[in-house]
Amino acid sequence: MAAYGLYTHISSNKFRSLLLLAGLFLLIYVLVYAGALVAEVMIDSSRTANYYLTRASRDLVSAFPWATLAAAAWIVIAYFFHQNMIDAVTGGESVTRQQEPRLYNLLENLCISRGIPMPKLKIMDTPALNAFATGLNPRQYSITVTTGLLNALNDQEIEAVLGHELTHIKNGDVQLMVVAVIIAGAVGFFGELFFRLFTNLSWNSTGWSSSSSSRSSSSSSDRDGKSSGGGAIIVIIIAVVLIMLAWLLSQVVKLALSRSREFLADAGSVELTKNPDAMISALRKIENRGELPDATSAVMELCVDNPREGFADLFATHPSVQSRVDALVKYAGGHDPGPLALPDETLDAQDEAPADADQPPQVRHGPWGDAPPAPGTPPALPGTNPQQGPLGPLQGPLQGPWGRHL
Repeated sequence: MAAYGLYTHISSNKFRSLLLLAGLFLLIYVLVYAGALVAEVMIDSSRTANYYLTRASRDLVSAFPWATLAAAAWIVIAYFFHQNMIDAVTGGESVTRQQEPRLYNLLENLCISRGIPMPKLKIMDTPALNAFATGLNPRQYSITVTTGLLNALNDQEIEAVLGHELTHIKNGDVQLMVVAVIIAGAVGFFGELFFRLFTNLSWNSTGWSSSSSSRSSSSSSDRDGKSSGGGAIIVIIIAVVLIMLAWLLSQVVKLALSRSREFLADAGSVELTKNPDAMISALRKIENRGELPDATSAVMELCVDNPREGFADLFATHPSVQSRVDALVKYAGGHDPGPLALPDETLDAQDEAPADADQPPQVRHGPWGDAPPAPGTPPALPGTNPQQGPLGPLQGPLQGPWGRHL
C-alpha cells in the first residue's frame, strides 16, 4: 500500500497533465467559436443559420493564432504566479523556523528522513482545520496549514498531515491539481466574458441587437422578420450550448483526478510516520471542520479534506473520511476512535448545559416519592422536616427512628 515508489501512478499523473493542457486549448477554441457566432449575429441578424456557422468557422481560423497565444500566455502566467494567486485568495503567509519552530521542525524531520527537498511553509489564519500543497516544480513546492489545524492537532497528528501533503508532492498529484485549477480558471474567465456579452443582447422585430445601442426600424414585413430571425435564434442557442459544454467539460476535468490519490497520500503518510493511528485521528478531527469560506472550489480540491460535494457527489474530488479511515484500519492496522470532538467543542457543550445540571439529585422519600403538599397545608415549621405520610406531609419535629409518633 506504499505510495512512494509508485512510478506507474506518477507517470500516469504526468501523462494526464499533458492531456489536460491539450484539452485547455481545445476548450478555448470552442469558446472562441461560440463568441464568433454571437459576433456574426450582432453584425447582421437577417442571415440564415448556415451563413452564421460558415462565417464563424472562418473567424475561428483567423483567430486561431491569437487564441493559441492567449492560452499559452495563461499557462505561463499561471506557472509562475499561481502560488501568488492562491495566497491572495486564502491569505496564506510564509513562515520561518523562528516564527513556527514546532511546525518547521516536524516538516524538516520528515524531509530529512526520506531525502525529500524541503518545501516552503505557509500559514493561513482561519479556525478551519485543513492543509494543502501547491507547486509545479521543486522550487515552487509549498505546504499551507491553517492555524485551526495547529491548535487542534497534536504533534503526531500534524506530522501525519504533513506526510500526507509530502506524498501528494512526491506522487505528482500537486502538478495535476494545479493544471486543473488553471483550466477551470481559464474556461471560467472566458465563459463569464461571453455570458456578459449575452446580457447586452436584446431581441426586437429586426433581430438581435446590443442593448447599449439603438437600431432603426426595418421596413421589412413581419414574415420576413420572423424568417430572418429564425436563423439567428438557432445560432444563439448553439453558442449558449457550446459555452455550457465547455464549462461542463472543465468540471469533468475533475473526474480525471482519481480519488485514489487521497488513499495513496494517506498510505504514504503512514509509511513516513509509521503511525496509522495518528493519520486516523487527524482525519477524524478534520472531518466536517475543513471548510474555507473564502476559498474557491478549485482551492478546496487541493486540501486534505474537501467537505463540499458536487451534484449527487458526481464531481466530488475526495472520498469520504469514513472510507479513508476504513482503508487505514484494514490495510495499515490502525484503530478508529470514531468521530472526535475538539476540546473547545466539549467546553462549549458544558457551558450550554442547564444551570441545574450540577445540582445533586433530589432525595425521594418513601416508595412513591414526595407528593406535592395538599391544598391548604401550612408551611413547614422552623426546625421541622416534612415527611410524606399516607394522607400527606407530616409537620413537626422528628421523634423516634421512624419520625413523629402519632
